[in-house]
Amino acid sequence: MGSRPRIKDVARRAGVSEKTVSNVINDYPHVTAKTRAAVEAAVAELGYRVNLAGRQLRRGESGVIALVIPELDLGYFAELSDLVIREAERHSRTVLVHQTEAQREREAAALDGFGTDFVDGVIFSPLAMDDDDLSAYSARLPVVLLGEVSLPGRHDHAAIDNVAAAREATEHLLERGRRRIAVVGGRPPRPTGTAELRTRGYSEAVRAHGLDYDPALVRSARRFHWQDGADLAAALMAEPEPPDALLCLNDLLALGAVRALHTAGVRVPEDVAVVGFDDVTAGRFAIPSLTTVAPDKPQLAREAVRLLLRAISADRPSTAPQAVEEVVIGHTLVVRESTGGTG
Repeated sequence: MGSRPRIKDVARRAGVSEKTVSNVINDYPHVTAKTRAAVEAAVAELGYRVNLAGRQLRRGESGVIALVIPELDLGYFAELSDLVIREAERHSRTVLVHQTEAQREREAAALDGFGTDFVDGVIFSPLAMDDDDLSAYSARLPVVLLGEVSLPGRHDHAAIDNVAAAREATEHLLERGRRRIAVVGGRPPRPTGTAELRTRGYSEAVRAHGLDYDPALVRSARRFHWQDGADLAAALMAEPEPPDALLCLNDLLALGAVRALHTAGVRVPEDVAVVGFDDVTAGRFAIPSLTTVAPDKPQLAREAVRLLLRAISADRPSTAPQAVEEVVIGHTLVVRESTGGTG
């Protein structure tokens, strides 16, 4: 068995300096596409493997990042976790997934790095902590925030435009002739919070179509799970004036609602149209298949990892400060059978 290839072997094969090879391996941006391709080809041909332990030791890093989410049994967060893990692997990083169950003390522990030096940074989707909590809490690690809680000027942040997304979904229902649209999982429209922002988008859409915003049609959910959607849909259909459409603020609520409607003998979409949020895999295979707002989850994973690695790099004493980024993630309304689509 031959000796393990080294950086100088890769440099010789690619016809570049050892410094250039190091720049490519460490994903530094100031390398031409042609040079990067030559180095990557040499790495593949020689079977060169980066000495991660040595590199991270030199940098004072563990090579581990934390992904802090509320619940793994919500399809959206399960799928996002998979995408973040795969993206981090591309950058030779290991991901520690931490479930907070929306408890403030668990979220705070994550911001503190779990009381150890085990993680280099945190991708964080908070529910219990708000902007004021984050301002008061001095995070000792690089942090990238996901979702609606943000701290402008302090932490990088990535999220979809929830107001625009909910407005688009509501307009779709209005264009299909629905006029009594209920919000499953909604909360009074306010400037912060996922449910609040999505309810705000709904409110803007119905008012723009000359309809009144009726708070009685906005039903909050204790949790955003299947059973909550089923219970809320059943309660709405028992009203003297039941809705003709449901805007459900995640897909699990929507799928639970569809099941309750079926049990009550209500046809979807003929009697009641249903829209969800998140585009989880289960919605594509449901009967009927679920119309949903699909955030670009691969883009969110890429941006979250990119922002965190940039923040980790900027945290080194020798690195110049970088401006905090606010990244708006794209979304698409995917029309399927639950609102009269075909797929």
